[in-house]
Amino acid sequence: MSENIAALIAEVEEDKTLAEVRKALDEGTDPLSLVEALREGMSVVGDRYEAKEYFLPDLILSAEIFKQSIALIEPHLKNESASSKGNVVIGTVQGDIHDIGKNIVATMLRCAGYEVQDLGVDVAPQTFVDKAKETGAGLVAMSGLLTLAFDSMKNTVDAIQEAGLRDGLKIIIGGGPVNEKVLEYSGADAYGKDPSEAVKLAGSFLG
Repeated sequence: MSENIAALIAEVEEDKTLAEVRKALDEGTDPLSLVEALREGMSVVGDRYEAKEYFLPDLILSAEIFKQSIALIEPHLKNESASSKGNVVIGTVQGDIHDIGKNIVATMLRCAGYEVQDLGVDVAPQTFVDKAKETGAGLVAMSGLLTLAFDSMKNTVDAIQEAGLRDGLKIIIGGGPVNEKVLEYSGADAYGKDPSEAVKLAGSFLG
């Protein structure tokens, strides 16, 4: 069933995807496996968009299908986790408004039992700092799809350092163009190649 959900969202089939998600939940399918299936399907959408097989309307609709599917799944996730594994602040950095990948990571972190503070997109360095202070977060996760995001990531790491918070939390970054060079430039602790990797990093850093 999970494979079917991945295929349906990859084909941008709104009604069929939502119906399949509802059916899977009714049958007691692991909610986390459904999120992973949706992520896999969104990855296919992204590949097809890059290959110019899909266009912006397809990308927007697939993101909306993902959002609606997660809204169906989330109530089942909240009942699974009695206690939080830790607090994570996440956002797309200043100058970038891409949020599909960030939304997937935020959802998967919640699935895994973390308290997630999602700051949205185009987030200024000071906003990350303020929320990390407010929540006592152990992890800050930054996303960016544009190359201009690299400077914003570095500026945010620097702001966290200047605020005296750097020793108390870990910082991870992610996004299509992010690699080891960007990691070194930004001063973050690690980067996630995909949402699943981001969740594994959260586990390693927050125990």
